[in-house]
Amino acid sequence: MKLAIAAFTQRGLALANRLRAGLGNNCKVTVPLRLADGDADVMESLHGWTKTAFSECEGLILIGAAGIAVRAIAPFVKDKFTDPAVVSVDEAGRFVVSLLSGHVGGANRLAETVAKLCGGIAVCSSATDVNGIFAVDEWASLHGLSIDGRSAAKEVSATLLEGRQVSFRSDFPVIGTLPAGFTTSKRELGVYITAQNSFPFTKTLRLVPKILDVGIGCKRDTPAYAIAAALGHAFDANHLSTQAILALHTIDVKKEEPGLMSFCKKHGWPLHTYTADELSALDGEFTKSDFVQHTVGVDNVCERSACMAGGTLIQKKYSEDGVTVAIAQQSYVVSFEGDKE
Repeated sequence: MKLAIAAFTQRGLALANRLRAGLGNNCKVTVPLRLADGDADVMESLHGWTKTAFSECEGLILIGAAGIAVRAIAPFVKDKFTDPAVVSVDEAGRFVVSLLSGHVGGANRLAETVAKLCGGIAVCSSATDVNGIFAVDEWASLHGLSIDGRSAAKEVSATLLEGRQVSFRSDFPVIGTLPAGFTTSKRELGVYITAQNSFPFTKTLRLVPKILDVGIGCKRDTPAYAIAAALGHAFDANHLSTQAILALHTIDVKKEEPGLMSFCKKHGWPLHTYTADELSALDGEFTKSDFVQHTVGVDNVCERSACMAGGTLIQKKYSEDGVTVAIAQQSYVVSFEGDKE
């Protein structure tokens, strides 16, 4: 978690340095010019610092009065699914308040971590936390699941808070006990853990694990829109959600292909590349092509590259407008072991 800490007094700076030591290297401390000590960055303005931290960091820790933190973040707050975690700590380290994005952004967990480091009390006012109810959005974020259905996520929490049951369904093995309030019986509102574009309940909250590796082959200078179309059609044919994509894979001669790079960057998907020898060495039954073998030195790019991360091929080569797509799925287990209910 990339963190940014702001302190405004000498005592606050001392606490910031303690927190930085405990939170690790991926944590930057910033102070006003008058407190510059060589170990901390200097902020030109609190507004500018906050703007940058909101766009570049996953968590913000402001050491000082909570009112300062509230005014600083106010212009940049958007919604609970995209805002970073924001925590306010008094300079004595007595109270650590989760201010923003408590569940999805992880501010509640960050507040608890900071409180342990400074010997203070974490203050988390989310209704589910106050009432000891399972927070589905926090659990999903903690387990790397994409939330598809924001209004449904809010309704799940509201339903559990009212003491009513919510259906639960998973396409994957489940270990541990279902949280209180969940049932495998059919209800109107339900949580569905899947990589499929399917909605089994009248109101469905889909939680999508990132378990799909996509192998791509393409001609030189293939535009991003052509790659997007081919991938989209391959996913539609298999009723799969693109939210389940973990990474794209291809041969190393395509690692600087403009259209492919642009497509990956737009969606935030990493692109992994392999040599022809690495692809050729992979065991398995793959669709062979003499043309591809002659061109790049391996008989198949998309299927082999999709399987390089260890998944099982669920979509063999799909071809469209000079683009080939293959999809492999990683194994996945839903775990409630160790999660609070």
